[in-house]
Amino acid sequence: MHRSAAINFHRNLFLLQNQTQLAKRVTKPCDVFLNHRGIDTKRTIVSLLYDHLSLLNLRPFLDNKTMKPGDKLFDKIDSAIMGCKVGVAVFSPRYCDSYFCLHELALFMESKKKVIPIFCDIKPSQLRVVENGQCPPEMLPKFRLALEQAKNTVGLTYDSSKGNLADVVTRAANIVINSLIEIENEKHSMHRPKTPFHF
Repeated sequence: MHRSAAINFHRNLFLLQNQTQLAKRVTKPCDVFLNHRGIDTKRTIVSLLYDHLSLLNLRPFLDNKTMKPGDKLFDKIDSAIMGCKVGVAVFSPRYCDSYFCLHELALFMESKKKVIPIFCDIKPSQLRVVENGQCPPEMLPKFRLALEQAKNTVGLTYDSSKGNLADVVTRAANIVINSLIEIENEKHSMHRPKTPFHF
């Protein structure tokens, strides 16, 4: 009797520990959110950057690799952006045609996240929000402001006709790592107790 009770206790404890570890893994916020136009860049620069960051033991968010069936699209994406530390915005020729891309970018800017732009096959001056019926008219000023802020942020450029994809992925990953280190250092210096001056 005592032995079976002990076995049940250990089995239940083991299950509880596994569930707790799984819950921690599932609910842990991402380190970096990859904002991009899938039709232009998902199968090239964005997937490679996701894989590179994952190999470095970071937690990148990429919709088709991070989300699972049953997830609410906007809830999952919005909470990932709010919980991440850094954003990478991969601008491409059809980026501004997408409501989702512009919504994510605006959320980054509103929440004052650090955003690393990568201008892929497009110059910053070519990016503009157009009234194409994809975006509600009341959102256009917010999207335009976010886009202007991103265009005025130093970023990387990549020309797929002559650039080296491995180089831009490595450079972007290094910038993400340095940004995460800076953010952690700032957080620790803010929480460090002030030492009084003695005269």
